[in-house]
Amino acid sequence: MLEGFVKAGVQDRKAQYELFGRKLPAGRAYGIVAGTERAIEAIMQYRFSENDLDYLDDFLSPETLEYLQNYSFSGTVTGYAEGDYWFPYSPILTISSTLGEATILETLLLSIFNYDSAVASAASHLTLVADGKHIMEFGSRRTSEQSAVAAGRAAYIAGFDATSNLEAGRKYGVPTFGTSAHAFTLAFQDERVAFQAQIDAFGVGTTLLIDTYDMTQGVINAIEIAGVNLNAVRIDSGDPFEVLPAVRKQLDDLGATKTKIVLSGDLDASIVKAIVEAELPVDSFGVGTSVVTGDGSPAAGFVYKLVSVEDDKGYMAHVAKKASGGKNSIGGTKTAYRQYDEDWNVVGEHMLTDDSEAPIYSDWDRLQKLYINSGKLVELPTTKAARETHAKNRKEAPVSKEIASYVNGVEIWKLN
Repeated sequence: MLEGFVKAGVQDRKAQYELFGRKLPAGRAYGIVAGTERAIEAIMQYRFSENDLDYLDDFLSPETLEYLQNYSFSGTVTGYAEGDYWFPYSPILTISSTLGEATILETLLLSIFNYDSAVASAASHLTLVADGKHIMEFGSRRTSEQSAVAAGRAAYIAGFDATSNLEAGRKYGVPTFGTSAHAFTLAFQDERVAFQAQIDAFGVGTTLLIDTYDMTQGVINAIEIAGVNLNAVRIDSGDPFEVLPAVRKQLDDLGATKTKIVLSGDLDASIVKAIVEAELPVDSFGVGTSVVTGDGSPAAGFVYKLVSVEDDKGYMAHVAKKASGGKNSIGGTKTAYRQYDEDWNVVGEHMLTDDSEAPIYSDWDRLQKLYINSGKLVELPTTKAARETHAKNRKEAPVSKEIASYVNGVEIWKLN
Protein backbone atom coordinates (compact mmCIF):
# COMPACT_ATOMS: atom_id res chain seq x y z
CA MET A 1 0.00 0.00 0.00
CA LEU A 2 2.80 2.42 0.85
CA GLU A 3 4.54 1.68 -2.45
CA GLY A 4 1.29 2.53 -4.25
CA PHE A 5 0.87 5.76 -2.28
CA VAL A 6 4.45 6.82 -3.05
CA LYS A 7 4.04 6.04 -6.77
CA ALA A 8 0.83 8.10 -6.80
CA GLY A 9 2.46 10.91 -4.84
CA VAL A 10 -0.17 10.89 -2.07
CA GLN A 11 1.86 9.46 0.84
CA ASP A 12 1.96 12.85 2.60
CA ARG A 13 -1.75 13.57 2.40
CA LYS A 14 -3.39 13.99 5.78
CA ALA A 15 -5.29 10.91 6.90
CA GLN A 16 -7.03 9.47 9.90
CA TYR A 17 -7.29 5.82 10.86
CA GLU A 18 -9.38 4.30 13.62
CA LEU A 19 -8.91 1.07 15.57
CA PHE A 20 -12.18 -0.50 16.76
CA GLY A 21 -14.11 -3.74 17.06
CA ARG A 22 -17.43 -4.46 15.39
CA LYS A 23 -18.72 -6.91 17.97
CA LEU A 24 -17.96 -8.48 21.33
CA PRO A 25 -17.31 -12.19 21.89
CA ALA A 26 -20.53 -14.11 22.46
CA GLY A 27 -21.98 -13.67 25.92
CA ARG A 28 -19.79 -10.75 26.96
CA ALA A 29 -21.27 -7.41 27.96
CA TYR A 30 -18.00 -5.51 27.50
CA GLY A 31 -14.36 -5.81 26.48
CA ILE A 32 -11.29 -4.39 28.23
CA VAL A 33 -8.76 -2.20 26.43
CA ALA A 34 -5.20 -3.46 26.88
CA GLY A 35 -1.98 -2.92 24.98
CA THR A 36 -1.97 0.89 24.94
CA GLU A 37 1.32 1.29 26.80
CA ARG A 38 3.01 -1.19 24.50
CA ALA A 39 1.49 0.42 21.42
CA ILE A 40 2.48 3.99 22.27
CA GLU A 41 6.03 2.85 23.03
CA ALA A 42 6.14 0.99 19.73
CA ILE A 43 4.91 3.97 17.71
CA MET A 44 7.50 6.28 19.26
CA GLN A 45 10.33 3.80 18.62
CA TYR A 46 9.26 2.63 15.16
CA ARG A 47 12.19 3.00 12.73
CA PHE A 48 13.66 1.12 9.77
CA SER A 49 17.27 -0.03 10.15
CA GLU A 50 19.79 -0.59 7.37
CA ASN A 51 19.16 -4.34 7.68
CA ASP A 52 15.43 -3.74 7.30
CA LEU A 53 15.96 -1.64 4.21
CA ASP A 54 18.36 -4.18 2.70
CA TYR A 55 15.65 -6.83 2.98
CA LEU A 56 12.97 -4.52 1.56
CA ASP A 57 15.23 -3.52 -1.35
CA ASP A 58 14.16 -6.67 -3.21
CA PHE A 59 10.60 -5.44 -3.77
CA LEU A 60 10.32 -1.73 -3.01
CA SER A 61 11.31 1.21 -5.19
CA PRO A 62 14.18 3.57 -4.26
CA GLU A 63 11.60 6.30 -3.54
CA THR A 64 9.76 4.14 -1.02
CA LEU A 65 12.99 2.97 0.59
CA GLU A 66 14.02 6.60 1.03
CA TYR A 67 10.64 7.31 2.65
CA LEU A 68 11.19 4.46 5.11
CA GLN A 69 14.77 5.48 5.80
CA ASN A 70 13.51 8.83 7.05
CA TYR A 71 10.43 7.44 8.80
CA SER A 72 9.43 8.62 12.26
CA PHE A 73 5.87 9.19 13.39
CA SER A 74 4.92 12.89 13.30
CA GLY A 75 1.18 12.61 13.89
CA THR A 76 -1.29 12.62 16.77
CA VAL A 77 -2.72 9.67 18.68
CA THR A 78 -5.79 9.70 20.91
CA GLY A 79 -7.56 6.79 22.50
CA TYR A 80 -9.36 5.18 25.40
CA ALA A 81 -7.63 4.80 28.75
CA GLU A 82 -5.94 1.43 29.06
CA GLY A 83 -8.00 -0.78 31.36
CA ASP A 84 -11.24 0.93 30.27
CA TYR A 85 -14.30 -0.78 28.82
CA TRP A 86 -14.76 -1.06 25.06
CA PHE A 87 -17.92 -1.81 23.12
CA PRO A 88 -18.68 -2.35 19.43
CA TYR A 89 -17.47 0.62 17.36
CA SER A 90 -15.68 2.27 20.31
CA PRO A 91 -12.87 4.36 18.77
CA ILE A 92 -10.21 2.70 20.92
CA LEU A 93 -7.33 4.39 19.10
CA THR A 94 -7.33 7.19 16.53
CA ILE A 95 -4.24 7.90 14.43
CA SER A 96 -4.18 11.35 12.80
CA SER A 97 -1.16 11.63 10.54
CA THR A 98 -0.43 11.06 6.85
CA LEU A 99 -1.41 8.19 4.59
CA GLY A 100 2.14 6.87 4.58
CA GLU A 101 2.82 7.14 8.30
CA ALA A 102 -0.52 5.80 9.48
CA THR A 103 -0.85 2.97 6.96
CA ILE A 104 2.35 1.17 7.91
CA LEU A 105 1.30 1.05 11.59
CA GLU A 106 -1.67 -1.21 10.88
CA THR A 107 -0.20 -4.65 11.58
CA LEU A 108 1.86 -3.37 14.51
CA LEU A 109 -1.16 -1.88 16.30
CA LEU A 110 -3.61 -4.67 15.52
CA SER A 111 -1.20 -7.36 16.67
CA ILE A 112 -0.76 -5.61 20.02
CA PHE A 113 -4.36 -4.61 20.75
CA ASN A 114 -6.03 -7.75 19.40
CA TYR A 115 -4.03 -10.05 21.65
CA ASP A 116 -3.69 -7.94 24.78
CA SER A 117 -7.36 -6.91 24.80
CA ALA A 118 -8.53 -10.49 24.26
CA VAL A 119 -6.51 -11.62 27.29
CA ALA A 120 -7.64 -8.68 29.42
CA SER A 121 -11.29 -9.22 28.49
CA ALA A 122 -11.07 -12.91 29.42
CA ALA A 123 -9.22 -12.07 32.62
CA SER A 124 -11.82 -9.48 33.62
CA HIS A 125 -14.57 -12.06 33.20
CA LEU A 126 -12.58 -14.59 35.24
CA THR A 127 -12.01 -12.14 38.08
CA LEU A 128 -15.71 -11.37 38.11
CA VAL A 129 -16.70 -15.01 38.55
CA ALA A 130 -13.83 -15.63 41.01
CA ASP A 131 -15.67 -13.19 43.29
CA GLY A 132 -12.63 -11.89 45.16
CA LYS A 133 -10.65 -15.14 45.29
CA HIS A 134 -6.92 -14.82 44.63
CA ILE A 135 -6.24 -15.63 40.97
CA MET A 136 -2.95 -16.04 39.08
CA GLU A 137 -1.97 -16.20 35.41
CA PHE A 138 -0.22 -19.51 34.65
CA GLY A 139 -0.36 -19.54 30.85
CA SER A 140 3.18 -18.77 29.68
CA ARG A 141 3.72 -22.27 28.27
CA ARG A 142 0.50 -22.13 26.28
CA THR A 143 1.40 -19.22 24.00
CA SER A 144 4.42 -17.72 22.24
CA GLU A 145 7.37 -16.32 24.19
CA GLN A 146 6.51 -12.64 23.56
CA SER A 147 2.78 -13.15 24.00
CA ALA A 148 3.50 -14.83 27.34
CA VAL A 149 4.92 -11.58 28.70
CA ALA A 150 2.06 -9.52 27.25
CA ALA A 151 -0.48 -11.95 28.71
CA GLY A 152 0.94 -11.63 32.22
CA ARG A 153 0.63 -7.86 31.96
CA ALA A 154 -2.86 -7.86 30.39
CA ALA A 155 -4.27 -10.29 32.96
CA TYR A 156 -2.87 -8.16 35.79
CA ILE A 157 -4.51 -5.04 34.33
CA ALA A 158 -7.86 -6.86 34.40
CA GLY A 159 -7.64 -7.89 38.04
CA PHE A 160 -5.41 -10.97 38.27
CA ASP A 161 -3.21 -10.89 41.36
CA ALA A 162 0.00 -12.35 39.95
CA THR A 163 1.70 -14.07 37.01
CA SER A 164 4.16 -16.94 36.79
CA ASN A 165 6.06 -15.03 34.08
CA LEU A 166 9.16 -13.40 35.54
CA GLU A 167 9.74 -11.16 32.52
CA ALA A 168 6.29 -9.63 33.03
CA GLY A 169 7.36 -8.99 36.60
CA ARG A 170 10.71 -7.47 35.62
CA LYS A 171 9.43 -5.34 32.75
CA TYR A 172 6.01 -4.24 34.00
CA GLY A 173 6.11 -4.70 37.78
CA VAL A 174 3.49 -7.47 37.83
CA PRO A 175 3.66 -9.51 41.07
CA THR A 176 5.06 -12.99 40.40
CA PHE A 177 4.20 -16.36 41.90
CA GLY A 178 5.24 -19.89 41.08
CA THR A 179 5.33 -23.44 42.40
CA SER A 180 7.29 -26.52 41.40
CA ALA A 181 6.27 -28.78 38.53
CA HIS A 182 5.66 -32.50 38.66
CA ALA A 183 9.10 -32.95 37.09
CA PHE A 184 10.68 -31.60 40.28
CA THR A 185 9.04 -34.32 42.37
CA LEU A 186 9.81 -37.02 39.81
CA ALA A 187 13.49 -36.02 39.79
CA PHE A 188 13.92 -37.41 43.34
CA GLN A 189 13.65 -41.00 44.47
CA ASP A 190 10.40 -40.32 46.29
CA GLU A 191 7.96 -37.52 47.10
CA ARG A 192 9.18 -36.96 50.65
CA VAL A 193 12.74 -36.33 49.49
CA ALA A 194 11.45 -33.87 46.88
CA PHE A 195 9.37 -32.02 49.45
CA GLN A 196 12.35 -31.84 51.82
CA ALA A 197 14.52 -30.37 49.06
CA GLN A 198 11.92 -27.70 48.35
CA ILE A 199 11.50 -26.84 52.03
CA ASP A 200 15.27 -26.67 52.45
CA ALA A 201 15.44 -24.22 49.54
CA PHE A 202 12.45 -22.01 50.28
CA GLY A 203 11.23 -22.69 53.81
CA VAL A 204 7.64 -23.39 54.85
CA GLY A 205 6.40 -20.31 53.00
CA THR A 206 6.48 -22.32 49.77
CA THR A 207 3.68 -24.22 47.99
CA LEU A 208 4.01 -28.00 47.62
CA LEU A 209 2.49 -29.84 44.66
CA ILE A 210 0.70 -32.83 46.18
CA ASP A 211 -0.79 -34.79 43.26
CA THR A 212 2.25 -36.27 41.49
CA TYR A 213 1.43 -39.65 42.99
CA ASP A 214 -1.38 -40.38 45.46
CA MET A 215 -2.99 -37.13 46.63
CA THR A 216 -4.01 -38.38 50.07
CA GLN A 217 -0.46 -39.55 50.79
CA GLY A 218 0.84 -36.34 49.25
CA VAL A 219 -0.97 -34.29 51.89
CA ILE A 220 0.43 -36.49 54.67
CA ASN A 221 3.96 -36.21 53.28
CA ALA A 222 3.68 -32.45 52.86
CA ILE A 223 2.62 -31.79 56.45
CA GLU A 224 5.05 -34.31 57.94
CA ILE A 225 7.95 -32.69 56.10
CA ALA A 226 6.93 -29.02 56.33
CA GLY A 227 4.84 -29.00 59.49
CA VAL A 228 1.46 -27.42 60.12
CA ASN A 229 2.72 -23.95 59.16
CA LEU A 230 3.16 -24.89 55.50
CA ASN A 231 1.94 -21.96 53.39
CA ALA A 232 0.02 -23.86 50.70
CA VAL A 233 -0.49 -27.02 48.70
CA ARG A 234 -1.29 -27.08 45.01
CA ILE A 235 -3.74 -29.43 43.28
CA ASP A 236 -3.36 -29.80 39.51
CA SER A 237 -5.67 -32.73 38.74
CA GLY A 238 -8.85 -34.53 39.70
CA ASP A 239 -12.46 -33.46 40.08
CA PRO A 240 -12.38 -30.25 42.17
CA PHE A 241 -15.79 -31.01 43.63
CA GLU A 242 -14.33 -34.15 45.17
CA VAL A 243 -10.69 -33.32 45.88
CA LEU A 244 -11.07 -29.82 47.34
CA PRO A 245 -13.31 -30.81 50.30
CA ALA A 246 -11.25 -33.96 50.88
CA VAL A 247 -7.91 -32.14 50.95
CA ARG A 248 -9.27 -29.34 53.13
CA LYS A 249 -10.60 -31.85 55.67
CA GLN A 250 -7.36 -33.79 55.64
CA LEU A 251 -5.29 -30.65 56.20
CA ASP A 252 -7.55 -29.54 59.05
CA ASP A 253 -7.43 -32.99 60.66
CA LEU A 254 -3.63 -32.87 60.54
CA GLY A 255 -3.65 -29.48 62.28
CA ALA A 256 -2.69 -27.48 59.16
CA THR A 257 -5.76 -25.27 59.38
CA LYS A 258 -3.97 -22.24 57.91
CA THR A 259 -2.42 -24.05 54.96
CA LYS A 260 -3.99 -22.71 51.79
CA ILE A 261 -5.13 -24.65 48.74
CA VAL A 262 -4.11 -23.52 45.25
CA LEU A 263 -6.06 -25.07 42.39
CA SER A 264 -4.78 -25.25 38.81
CA GLY A 265 -5.23 -27.54 35.80
CA ASP A 266 -7.24 -26.48 32.72
CA LEU A 267 -9.46 -24.05 34.59
CA ASP A 268 -11.79 -21.72 32.70
CA ALA A 269 -14.46 -19.21 33.66
CA SER A 270 -17.25 -21.78 33.84
CA ILE A 271 -15.27 -24.07 36.17
CA VAL A 272 -14.14 -21.20 38.40
CA LYS A 273 -17.70 -19.88 38.59
CA ALA A 274 -19.09 -23.29 39.55
CA ILE A 275 -16.45 -23.76 42.26
CA VAL A 276 -17.08 -20.35 43.77
CA GLU A 277 -20.86 -20.75 43.68
CA ALA A 278 -20.53 -24.14 45.38
CA GLU A 279 -18.40 -22.48 48.09
CA LEU A 280 -15.69 -25.10 47.75
CA PRO A 281 -12.64 -24.62 50.00
CA VAL A 282 -10.11 -23.09 47.61
CA ASP A 283 -7.92 -20.08 48.37
CA SER A 284 -6.33 -19.37 45.01
CA PHE A 285 -6.76 -20.23 41.32
CA GLY A 286 -3.96 -20.66 38.81
CA VAL A 287 -5.45 -20.16 35.33
CA GLY A 288 -3.41 -20.83 32.20
CA THR A 289 -4.69 -21.81 28.77
CA SER A 290 -8.12 -20.19 28.94
CA VAL A 291 -6.84 -16.72 29.84
CA VAL A 292 -3.90 -16.55 27.40
CA THR A 293 -6.19 -17.70 24.58
CA GLY A 294 -8.79 -15.08 25.49
CA ASP A 295 -11.11 -17.80 26.87
CA GLY A 296 -11.71 -19.01 23.32
CA SER A 297 -11.21 -15.63 21.63
CA PRO A 298 -7.49 -15.39 20.77
CA ALA A 299 -8.07 -12.02 19.09
CA ALA A 300 -10.43 -9.24 20.13
CA GLY A 301 -11.59 -8.79 16.54
CA PHE A 302 -10.30 -5.24 16.14
CA VAL A 303 -9.89 -3.66 12.72
CA TYR A 304 -7.92 -0.58 11.59
CA LYS A 305 -9.84 1.51 9.10
CA LEU A 306 -9.27 4.72 7.17
CA VAL A 307 -12.04 7.12 8.24
CA SER A 308 -10.97 10.39 6.61
CA VAL A 309 -8.38 11.57 4.09
CA GLU A 310 -7.29 14.84 2.51
CA ASP A 311 -8.80 15.40 -0.93
CA ASP A 312 -7.29 17.05 -4.00
CA LYS A 313 -8.40 20.47 -2.75
CA GLY A 314 -6.78 20.05 0.66
CA TYR A 315 -9.98 19.37 2.60
CA MET A 316 -10.46 16.42 4.94
CA ALA A 317 -13.16 14.21 3.46
CA HIS A 318 -14.97 11.37 5.19
CA VAL A 319 -14.31 7.98 3.72
CA ALA A 320 -17.61 6.52 2.53
CA LYS A 321 -19.34 4.21 4.98
CA LYS A 322 -18.39 0.61 4.36
CA ALA A 323 -21.36 -1.72 4.64
CA SER A 324 -20.39 -5.02 3.04
CA GLY A 325 -21.23 -8.40 4.50
CA GLY A 326 -21.62 -7.32 8.11
CA LYS A 327 -18.35 -5.35 8.04
CA ASN A 328 -19.79 -1.92 8.68
CA SER A 329 -17.51 1.04 9.30
CA ILE A 330 -18.39 4.70 9.63
CA GLY A 331 -16.32 7.59 8.27
CA GLY A 332 -15.25 10.71 10.09
CA THR A 333 -13.48 11.63 13.31
CA LYS A 334 -15.29 10.17 16.33
CA THR A 335 -15.60 11.72 19.75
CA ALA A 336 -16.73 9.15 22.30
CA TYR A 337 -18.91 9.71 25.36
CA ARG A 338 -20.21 7.26 27.94
CA GLN A 339 -23.69 7.53 29.41
CA TYR A 340 -24.77 6.39 32.87
CA ASP A 341 -28.11 5.84 34.57
CA GLU A 342 -29.11 7.22 37.97
CA ASP A 343 -27.32 4.34 39.73
CA TRP A 344 -24.14 5.07 37.74
CA ASN A 345 -24.43 1.92 35.65
CA VAL A 346 -23.00 2.21 32.14
CA VAL A 347 -26.01 2.18 29.80
CA GLY A 348 -24.73 3.63 26.55
CA GLU A 349 -21.78 4.81 24.57
CA HIS A 350 -22.16 7.61 22.03
CA MET A 351 -19.77 8.27 19.15
CA LEU A 352 -20.29 11.63 17.48
CA THR A 353 -18.64 12.33 14.14
CA ASP A 354 -16.95 15.65 13.48
CA ASP A 355 -19.93 17.00 11.57
CA SER A 356 -22.47 15.89 14.16
CA GLU A 357 -24.99 18.28 15.62
CA ALA A 358 -26.11 15.84 18.30
CA PRO A 359 -26.36 17.27 21.84
CA ILE A 360 -23.88 16.50 24.62
CA TYR A 361 -25.48 15.95 28.01
CA SER A 362 -24.15 16.44 31.52
CA ASP A 363 -24.27 12.69 32.24
CA TRP A 364 -21.96 11.96 29.30
CA ASP A 365 -18.24 11.52 30.07
CA ARG A 366 -15.73 12.13 27.29
CA LEU A 367 -13.48 9.08 26.98
CA GLN A 368 -10.50 9.72 24.69
CA LYS A 369 -7.10 10.86 25.94
CA LEU A 370 -4.22 12.49 24.07
CA TYR A 371 -1.15 10.24 23.96
CA ILE A 372 0.98 11.69 21.14
CA ASN A 373 0.71 15.22 19.75
CA SER A 374 2.50 16.12 16.49
CA GLY A 375 5.01 13.34 17.05
CA LYS A 376 5.74 14.33 20.67
CA LEU A 377 4.91 11.97 23.54
CA VAL A 378 2.26 13.52 25.81
CA GLU A 379 1.44 10.57 28.06
CA LEU A 380 2.72 7.03 28.27
CA PRO A 381 0.14 4.83 30.02
CA THR A 382 1.43 2.65 32.84
CA THR A 383 0.47 -0.85 33.91
CA LYS A 384 -0.37 0.42 37.40
CA ALA A 385 -2.69 3.13 36.07
CA ALA A 386 -4.40 0.70 33.71
CA ARG A 387 -5.08 -1.71 36.57
CA GLU A 388 -6.51 1.13 38.64
CA THR A 389 -8.76 2.21 35.74
CA HIS A 390 -10.15 -1.31 35.39
CA ALA A 391 -10.75 -1.67 39.13
CA LYS A 392 -12.40 1.76 39.40
CA ASN A 393 -14.77 1.07 36.50
CA ARG A 394 -15.76 -2.32 37.82
CA LYS A 395 -16.48 -0.89 41.26
CA GLU A 396 -17.99 2.50 40.45
CA ALA A 397 -19.49 2.08 36.96
CA PRO A 398 -20.63 -1.50 36.31
CA VAL A 399 -21.98 -2.36 32.88
CA SER A 400 -25.75 -2.60 32.69
CA LYS A 401 -27.27 -5.83 31.41
CA GLU A 402 -28.72 -3.75 28.61
CA ILE A 403 -26.27 -1.46 26.91
CA ALA A 404 -26.25 0.14 23.49
CA SER A 405 -23.72 1.87 21.27
CA TYR A 406 -24.73 4.82 19.12
CA VAL A 407 -23.22 6.84 16.28
CA ASN A 408 -24.80 10.27 15.90
CA GLY A 409 -27.79 9.13 17.92
CA VAL A 410 -28.43 6.01 15.84
CA GLU A 411 -28.32 2.77 17.80
CA ILE A 412 -25.95 0.31 16.14
CA TRP A 413 -25.59 -2.39 18.76
CA LYS A 414 -27.33 -3.62 21.86
CA LEU A 415 -26.92 -6.60 24.17
CA ASN A 416 -30.05 -7.80 25.92
